[in-house]
Amino acid sequence: MIQLDFYGTLVAASLVLLLGRGLVTRVGFLRAYNIPEPVAGGLLVALVLLILRLLDMEVRFDTSLQTPLMLTFFATIGLSADFASLKKGGRVVGIFLLAVTGLLVVQNAMGIGLATALGLDPLMGLLTGSVTLAGGHGTGAAWGATFSEKYGLASASELAMASATFGLVLGGLIGGPVARLLIKRTHVPGCNGQEKPRVPKGFEQPNKERSITPFSFIETLALIAVSLLAGNLLNGMLRETAFELPTFVCVLFVGVILRNGLSAFGLYQVFEREVSVLGNVSLSLFLAIALMSLKLWDLAALALPIFIILAAQTLVMALFAIFVTFRIMGSNYDAAVLAAGHCGFGLGATPTAIANMQAVTQRYGPSQIAFLVVPMVGAFFIDIVNVIVIKLYLAMPLFGAA
Repeated sequence: MIQLDFYGTLVAASLVLLLGRGLVTRVGFLRAYNIPEPVAGGLLVALVLLILRLLDMEVRFDTSLQTPLMLTFFATIGLSADFASLKKGGRVVGIFLLAVTGLLVVQNAMGIGLATALGLDPLMGLLTGSVTLAGGHGTGAAWGATFSEKYGLASASELAMASATFGLVLGGLIGGPVARLLIKRTHVPGCNGQEKPRVPKGFEQPNKERSITPFSFIETLALIAVSLLAGNLLNGMLRETAFELPTFVCVLFVGVILRNGLSAFGLYQVFEREVSVLGNVSLSLFLAIALMSLKLWDLAALALPIFIILAAQTLVMALFAIFVTFRIMGSNYDAAVLAAGHCGFGLGATPTAIANMQAVTQRYGPSQIAFLVVPMVGAFFIDIVNVIVIKLYLAMPLFGAA
């Protein structure tokens, strides 16, 4: 077994990103279907590691940097959001939230229905629904423990981790192709110069050159550090209360308050160029570490019935994005980018959604509304709504006897 330390893992993650960029640049299929660079490089490395494991060789990474990178990314999302923009996107956020809520209901209905038809415990269907797909690894781990302790479901935590991993992989793979289908086959207006070009903001086109000075960089780094510290303190205060929220939501919330508070009192204007550069670096490294350290053998260990459920959930996500999300969001270019983002966090996580949208906007052009709406819904609202939906399902007589 090879164990890479902190520095070795950082080097490996950087090489994965360079590999991903090289693959997307040279492989027409990856470029045509808007596969994010961290996904392309990370999955290739994960496949190589799977082969090595079959040959009785294993490589392990130090993933201690993964959580700080994720929190840094959400801090920059918060620091990029001003109340004027949030107010402007209020109606769109509400409509998108309805689409997201509809998917949560559909995912759980699909999971429970297929599990019952395949002779499995309905709880397994719920666990392969919004608990792990929209909820991700964190929500999956929390509910997996609950299902084991309260309902007596064996191996619930292991199933939750494997299902969440499956979702993370597929969420990063189907978003780009879905957006490409919508843009190419439906002749989406507002793309490739059909409307007046819009000036891209930081997260829309991450490869756009940006000026950075050492002093402004330090100022932005200080704002991110304050967001991380205050967000963790807030999370500690809310823990085990009715208002408990995931740490990344608290960090994002502090970032929003910090940016708008400083601006309202005329103390400081956030320099969005530095925020976007640091945010994109954190996002790319986080995804590289997350994907290259995937234990794909956990997916191989899934029983065939569970794999069938998850494959069906992937198909449902793609169809929902195409026929529901895209249409109710306006059937335009912004709606196509939102559909790609919905695939990302509908199956995986918000960072995957952002990477999906970046792969699309990098090729077809900016979509400011998508990068305003998806982080808000994916970070703030989806966890809250998901808990409500899950508890409503658990209140059904079907689970009362469990």
